Amino acid sequence: MISLALLSSLLLASTASARPAWKRGTGEVQCPIVLSGFVPADATPTDFDSYATSPFNPDYIRGSEKFSTILQFPDAGSSRFDNATTKSVEVTINDKSIFQTQNGFRRAGLQIQGDTNENGPGTQGVKTLHFSIKQDPERTLNLTHEYLNVWHESADYSANQFNFETGTIIGKSGSDKNKFQVLNRQNTQIWSTPVDPTAWQNFAITLDFVKNTLQVYYSKDDEPLEAVTSAVSNDNSGGGQYQIGILKKPTGTSDVVNSGYQEKGISEGQIYGGIFLEDSADGCVSL
Repeated sequence: MISLALLSSLLLASTASARPAWKRGTGEVQCPIVLSGFVPADATPTDFDSYATSPFNPDYIRGSEKFSTILQFPDAGSSRFDNATTKSVEVTINDKSIFQTQNGFRRAGLQIQGDTNENGPGTQGVKTLHFSIKQDPERTLNLTHEYLNVWHESADYSANQFNFETGTIIGKSGSDKNKFQVLNRQNTQIWSTPVDPTAWQNFAITLDFVKNTLQVYYSKDDEPLEAVTSAVSNDNSGGGQYQIGILKKPTGTSDVVNSGYQEKGISEGQIYGGIFLEDSADGCVSL
């Protein structure tokens, strides 16, 4: 007769063996990395509170809460460009996620260390920003709001060279709230794709600061990236920095920075992996 202890251990072993092992990404970085936002596999929450241990600026972009409280490490598997030495990270927002005096927004985001605001390495020549995104079923976004997820903001904060966003985009009644959209500097959509609730979605955005063009690449899970637009004309002037995370706009106001409606009890997140900026001189793009 099998003892209860032995039966329990056998059941645990069976359950563990039935769980699919997360597949590591097989994407290879083929171009020189200019800014690395790869998260070490052994990183702990408190590592993100110090310049010495975080790949990101520990002070921006966040409210009063430290990144050790904001960032989570869900078991989301590996994005295309992550491997055994790196892991994904989740940016979360809540009712306290108010940056400086921007009371209309709920905001938290990552700035890669070394990405300076004026004449930084990310605004010279031709650069490609890579990032992968996955949804957290426990911290879903409220797509009745507009979300900025990734963008490049000019040094004087007057414009964004591009916006990568989702949700109900203010002033664009015909847009689909269930899609990720890439908008140019004039806030004109140049490409979109549905938000996938389960897959890793991989993106790369190339900014040519010499020719003033913008190009988008995309794939799912571990598939190689493919160009989904041509190199379209875009005003890339003004320097600035890359913003990666969540900026949730309010509803019911024309002054989105300072006022508007945000529901109470916010608990939302976006999982990111494979964040890096590469030098795309001579057409080099990691696929």
